[in-house]
This record gives sequence, structure tokens and C-alpha cells, in this order.
Amino acid sequence: MFDSQVYLNRRAQLRKKMGSGLILIIGNVDAAFNYPDNQYHFRQDSTFLYYFGLDHAGLAGVIDLDSGEDWIFGNDVDMDDIIWMGVLPSISELASKVAVTLTAPYANLETIVAKAVLQGREIHFTPPYRGETKLELERLTKIPAAELKAKSSLKLIKAAVDQRSIKDKQEIAEIEKAIDTAYLMHTTAMKMAMPGTAEQYIAGTIEGIAMAHGGPVSFPVILSMNGQTLHNHDHSGILAEGRMMVVDAGCETGLHYASDLTRTVPVGLKFTPRQKAVYEAVLQSNLKAIEAIKPGIFYKDVHLLSAEVMVDALKAIGLMKGNTKDAVAAGAHALFFPHGLGHMMGLDVHDMENYGQINVGYDDEIRPSTQFGLAFLRMARRLQPGFVITVEPGCYFIPALIDQWKSEGLHTEFINYDEVEKYKDFGGIRIEDDILVTETGCRVLGKAVPKTVAEIEDLM
Repeated sequence: MFDSQVYLNRRAQLRKKMGSGLILIIGNVDAAFNYPDNQYHFRQDSTFLYYFGLDHAGLAGVIDLDSGEDWIFGNDVDMDDIIWMGVLPSISELASKVAVTLTAPYANLETIVAKAVLQGREIHFTPPYRGETKLELERLTKIPAAELKAKSSLKLIKAAVDQRSIKDKQEIAEIEKAIDTAYLMHTTAMKMAMPGTAEQYIAGTIEGIAMAHGGPVSFPVILSMNGQTLHNHDHSGILAEGRMMVVDAGCETGLHYASDLTRTVPVGLKFTPRQKAVYEAVLQSNLKAIEAIKPGIFYKDVHLLSAEVMVDALKAIGLMKGNTKDAVAAGAHALFFPHGLGHMMGLDVHDMENYGQINVGYDDEIRPSTQFGLAFLRMARRLQPGFVITVEPGCYFIPALIDQWKSEGLHTEFINYDEVEKYKDFGGIRIEDDILVTETGCRVLGKAVPKTVAEIEDLM
């Protein structure tokens, strides 16, 4: 974990934004894999990690905004625990590592919360995303589980988003550690992408790299020849000559900061001319978007620029036609590029999305679009120095979507459907990097994974 002063400062900063009441942050508990004693690898709640830093199950943190006190509630291990898990630090010893002096057994939490409720004090909590946490919040606050999301504290959400959006030097260093491991994952996958190799074998190998370097993966590995399915977790295919393999994968560090990179490579050693042309369209969209990133501009505008670059390239191939800006304004590009350009990244690979994407990627200054494709943009707000975001344009040929748009006669002034029909067996391409917004522009984080055609073919 970071130095104790980091957590003390974070809680102090949060206090300044919040006013009065009690902030209740429930840590995660162990989750059963298929029976109670066989558990998934423990993952602590990111809000708890950010403010209290302790990577242990069964804890809760309280920030009393009125008294200025911070509490950690949890139970010391007993002999049964020691037999199975060894001697562990006491709760007070753990708390001292994050500059908390007040601790109590977990059962005392109910008394603290009940007293605050009786006094009419506001209990601030973020929307729960795990069933166990919903039940625990229901027990403590007496708010029905079905109502907890609606009754979560918008003030706390906005304060936490405002605070966590700006990454400090230590956080950026952790993210770059995760990216450097992702470099090994992706370059290994590239070298393995040969005809006859099982997708599962490659996916398992790169997940093992993540674990070997402090892992786990920051999300389930996306690896498939069927790249037209955006989040394809099916690894049942056998790589075939003439296809491409999309790999969207990242990992966490020991402190749970994430990486998220995507590369698309030809199965075998070379892109075909048709693959190369579309690949270059996506690459230029990626490069031009990165080039445009700087503080003060809306990320939505960077997304639209990326889409315009894509349309220009697809026009040159013969897949699109007409005025580029008009095509993007109408949403015609979304047949090929139906998702947003990127998202925030940090302690969560989609950072803070448990708070509600409307509160993370948007704010009072900019709201979501209802247009197909643009509505999926996770991040649209004005960029600030310290933001870490992904840039991940893609071009996909989704047969069902092509058939639907063609049958409905959508955007015929911009789309050459006769040519698009020839690409239904193409799959998809995505290229993704992790970017830090700086005071004057941006910086691509971590060790650069090959992404030009020449770099990829040379490595393979």
C-alpha cells in the first residue's frame, strides 16, 4: 500500500467536499466459488481501497464528518483462522498503516450506524454492486435493498469522482507497472498467433503472465478471431490462416491499479491487403485521437474526430461515401464503429463505473447522446490534467447489424452496402492505448506495444 499519509490526506480532502453526516464504506467479503470454503480470489472494493487502503476481507470504514473521527471495524483472527491462514496483524495494527487510530469489532458498526440514524444524521454510501453488500447495507441502514441505489449519496459520488479522477504520481506509476505487464501479455499473444493454435491456449498463457507478475487480469480476457463481437469471451476457436485475432487484455498491480490494452494481429505472419487497409483506418483514428488530447476539451469531441478520420479512410476503401462531417453527424459511421472512444482508468479498469457512468463520464456540463453508437460513449466530459483514459477506436463488420441497417435503408447516402456485403466475413479490429492527460497535452503510458503494421509483422 501507499504511505499512511496518502490515505489520511485523501480522507481529509473528502471531508472538505462533504459537509456533515457519516460516510459508510463497506469493504468486500470473500465470495464462494461453488461452496462456502472454496472461494474466488479476494478483490477489495475500490472505494475502500482508495480511502482506507487495506486489502482484507470483512472490514468497514467510517468517516465521521462531524466529529472528525475515522474508524475501521473488523474482527481479529481467532485460533481457527490462524490454523488455516496463519498469524495475521490485528485490526489496530492494520489500521495504523492507513493512519486510523479508532478501531472496533465489526459488530459495533451496527450500533454506530443505528445511533446516527436515530439522530437524523445523513448516512452517505455509494451504490452497492454486490449482493452481500446490499444485504449488509439493508441490515445497517434499514433501507430496503431494492432502494439502496436510488438512496445512495449523490454528494459522496460526486466528491469521490472529483477526487479519484485526478491521478497522482504514485497512482500513475502503478498504472504504468500494470501496462508493462500488459506489454508482456500482448507481445506473447502476438508471437503465438499462428494457424492451428487454440484461442484458449493463448488466453490462458497471457492470463498466467498477469498472475505471475502480481495480477490478476483487470477484466476477463477478450481474445477471438470473431472480433466483430466487441466483448468476446469465447475462446473456443482454433486460429485459421487469413483471419485476425483481437486481444483486449490488461492486468492489475498488487495495489489493484489497472491496465487495458487492445491489439489486433493477423493469424500467421502478414496482414492481407484488405486487412491492412482497414487496420490503417483504425490506426489513424487511434493516432489522431491521441494527438488531439489536451486539457480543456471535451472527450466527446475527440471521439467525433476519431470517427471522422475513420470515415475518411473507409471512403478511400469504398465502404463509405458522401460528406464526412455529415456522415458522422448522422451517426452513419456507427455501423462500423458502434462504441465510444474510451473510458476512465485507475483502481477499476472502467474507473468508478460502480458509481454510475452518468456520474463518471458525464457531468452538469455535458450529458449523454441518444444517437446509436454515440450513446455508448462512456467518457464525454472535459479533460483535465491527471485523467487517465483509454483511446480505443475500432472497425467491425457485424453481419446482423449490416442486415438490419440495409433492410431499413439507413444512411444509404453514406454507406456503400454492396461493398460492405463483401466484408461480412472480415471480423473486427480494435487498437487501444492508455493515456495520461498532462498540463499541455497527453502522454501514452507504459512500454509501447507494437501497433503499426510493420512493427506487428516484424515481431511476429
